[in-house]
Amino acid sequence: MNKTGIAIHGGAGTILASQMTPELRAAYEEALRAALHAGNNILQANGSAVDAVAAATVSLEDHLLFNAGRGSVFTRNGEHEMDASIMEGRNRMAGAIAGVRQVRNPIELARAVMLKSEHVFLSGEGARNFALEQGIRLEPASYFFSQFRYDQWKAVRDSDQYMLDHSSPVEDLMKDKKFGTVGAVALDRQGNLAAATSTGGMTNKNYGRIGDTPVIGSGTYANNATAAISCTGHGELFIRSVAAYDVCAMMEYKHMSLEAAMQEVVMKKLKSIGGEGGMIGIDAAGNISLVFNSEGMYRGKIDHSGNVEVSIFRS
Repeated sequence: MNKTGIAIHGGAGTILASQMTPELRAAYEEALRAALHAGNNILQANGSAVDAVAAATVSLEDHLLFNAGRGSVFTRNGEHEMDASIMEGRNRMAGAIAGVRQVRNPIELARAVMLKSEHVFLSGEGARNFALEQGIRLEPASYFFSQFRYDQWKAVRDSDQYMLDHSSPVEDLMKDKKFGTVGAVALDRQGNLAAATSTGGMTNKNYGRIGDTPVIGSGTYANNATAAISCTGHGELFIRSVAAYDVCAMMEYKHMSLEAAMQEVVMKKLKSIGGEGGMIGIDAAGNISLVFNSEGMYRGKIDHSGNVEVSIFRS
């Protein structure tokens, strides 16, 4: 029987131990472990990689600490617009949604697009209407409210500034960079790979801005022949780099290992154009890599031997 493995991330950026209380660190680590086990339990029960990454991502979307689902940040208009995507490596089927409101778990809607429509990418009201048709759970605006996110937004809502994710205290908002995205990658016992990514976007974002999270090949990619990748970072740069696919392309055409390809993309190609952030990946043999060029990345993995690892800071 094939090996299994799963990895998750909860965002990357200027994440410093000196700026985090022991209580908050413990809360993040507990949330990361819960998401890992939500996905790994499915893999150990002979479930699919697609179901595993969806379950892990739902767990993160349901947590206020992460900028996705319930913890999503406020837009310029004081609303929540969420993006997500999911892809399976066997047939390279994919589903993505962008600019959706009120959807409790955007990754579930992305999966419905993949499995129950003839499309790959739906956005805005059309995506919301499809959610209603599919019985995807919606929530009132109050469900997505948190005082912390609201305070962030108030700090910049009367300006043309946007923020990549939360910072604390409020006066430090504009100098810190945190990229609020969650994601998961997995390998199941059938040898199939899958990746999922979800985000609430940028605080105070305008013009219906969409980053790399729902863009197949940029924020999410999976191919059984190579790897499954989920990214977190400054989305515009990841789109321009086609970052997730680039890793798999180098593995396929240059015969690079997962780790080497991810290092090339994150530490060289992205950095050369000012792209900050990171990515997680798992290959067809179950090797897992977690690579980032920022100060930290909320991350975790359970490898094929059952070893559990959760980390936040670079060290």
